[in-house]
Amino acid sequence: MTWHVLGAGSLGSLWAARLARAGVPVRLLLRDRARLKAYEAAGGLTLVEQGQARLYPIAAELPSGTGPIERLLVACKAYDAEAAVQPLLPRLAPGAELILLQNGLGSQDQVALRVPHARCVLASSTEGAFRESDFQVVFAGHGFTWLGDPQRPGAPQWLDELEHAGIPHGWTPDILSRLWRKLALNCAINPLTVLHDCRNGGLAEHPAEVSVLCAELVELLQRCGQPAAAEDLHEEVLRVIQATAANYSSMYQDVANGRRTEISYLLGHACATAARHQLGLPHLERLHARLKAHLQQRGLPVT
Repeated sequence: MTWHVLGAGSLGSLWAARLARAGVPVRLLLRDRARLKAYEAAGGLTLVEQGQARLYPIAAELPSGTGPIERLLVACKAYDAEAAVQPLLPRLAPGAELILLQNGLGSQDQVALRVPHARCVLASSTEGAFRESDFQVVFAGHGFTWLGDPQRPGAPQWLDELEHAGIPHGWTPDILSRLWRKLALNCAINPLTVLHDCRNGGLAEHPAEVSVLCAELVELLQRCGQPAAAEDLHEEVLRVIQATAANYSSMYQDVANGRRTEISYLLGHACATAARHQLGLPHLERLHARLKAHLQQRGLPVT
């Protein structure tokens, strides 16, 4: 069965290249004719791994193309996911499967509401990749991808294809706990790196701020039924800060490059969930307000 990949960014390209390398049929879905023309001029996707570049001439088409889509990897940004899937609705085959590879929470529900007859598999990845140029992706760090379906706990057969393609993964019946844990880690680290204009390691100079945020995030996770995601959160945040001390967070990079952030699906989602549960989290709310003000000053969207 063909994997259709929506979103030729870093992770989408990384998955597409490894699947193609393993002989799995792959097709890229590119947003418009200009993008398709640029891709054709590039001759395909280039994957750079351990300093070695290799070109994969993967087929590409527009969303308006013909032919059914049975398996769709949605690898675009959280704020683009729903709109990007919309034009593909007429092409989704009965019983189609969507793998949603977005940061944060909220976009998955938006997509699922659009495709009530499809299966939505949620994914949380720690793999590192970045685009050196258009259609050229650098595999920056080996990680792991957790997958799961809160509605149907049984693992799909296509996990064998990920194994064959060398994509480290695991299936979990509790994918929401993984996604909440990652959201909490991102909320405790990413916004502070933007506001303090520092690498992750720079947060070691702001221990009280990190500590109080972690305490409020633990309250939130426990209130919304995710106690496993709350366990030892502060300790893990400190470990991540130390282990990635030389790195700039993804949100920091987005702001530095004048790109829209995924604030609504990270800090925004956390604050909205707290409000729904009538849970007052003053430090988290103040951080959200400070970050929105900072983005506004730079002319960037605050949603």
